[in-house]
Amino acid sequence: MPGPKDLDPSSSPRAMMGAELRHARERVGLSQDELGQPLFVSGSFIGQLEAGTRRMHLEYARQIDDILGTNGFFERNCKALAKSRYPDHFAEAAEAEAVATAIREYAALLIPGLLQTAGYARAVFRAYQPTAPEEVIDELVAARLERAHLLADPTTPLLWAVLDEAVLRRKVGGSAVMAGALRHVAALIRKHRIIVQVLPCEAGAHASMTGAFKLMDFEDAPPLAFVEGPSTGRLEDDPATVTRHQLTHDLLKGSAHSPQESLALIESLAQDYEHGEQHP
Repeated sequence: MPGPKDLDPSSSPRAMMGAELRHARERVGLSQDELGQPLFVSGSFIGQLEAGTRRMHLEYARQIDDILGTNGFFERNCKALAKSRYPDHFAEAAEAEAVATAIREYAALLIPGLLQTAGYARAVFRAYQPTAPEEVIDELVAARLERAHLLADPTTPLLWAVLDEAVLRRKVGGSAVMAGALRHVAALIRKHRIIVQVLPCEAGAHASMTGAFKLMDFEDAPPLAFVEGPSTGRLEDDPATVTRHQLTHDLLKGSAHSPQESLALIESLAQDYEHGEQHP
């Protein structure tokens, strides 16, 4: 029987590699749990690799080749798949986001990347890297806007964002940029493409005082949570941890304005920015 073919990294490579992993595992008669044991990972993690919701890292690829007798196939293709336009701490989360059926998040400080305009993203990246060449900023902005293409589908993924009111009042890039950014969010809401709630400052202490997070659901794999900090990020698949983040999102929704009230606030602030009014 011929071995699996090398992947073309330009055509849904991670899903293809997942399918090849499932095929190779089943060919030797191992369950997901049995393959996971020598790797010191759960059968659920193997399932996530096969579903394409998790990236296969090189150390796992080498062991899998040894266990399944795939003659270096996974190691070779893993090296190709490791190339990403995103920072190392976010690359795996971005790849998971692209195949999620639902995304729920809380944004504490800035408009979520999937909802940003070019002007807003440019201001954010320039603040992160004040001395970077313009072409580096251009590439980062292009990668961020490319992520937003997944919202071109009219229904999938469901995106439900809770935005702290501070997100709307922090003038990133100036009044004109903020007006455009908020108008963009409002337009997506009015198209019924996303659900957004604003958590008002007057809500006081809330369930996610320590920062932002993202939850992702998938058709054929368990949900994931992503927690991000300055130049760091952690993708969580532990069921108890994910469940805790799900509860946190529910609590935030309960403390936030309704979607209708939130839209009214977003559009009101966009109008204020268009008129050049200042916000504390």
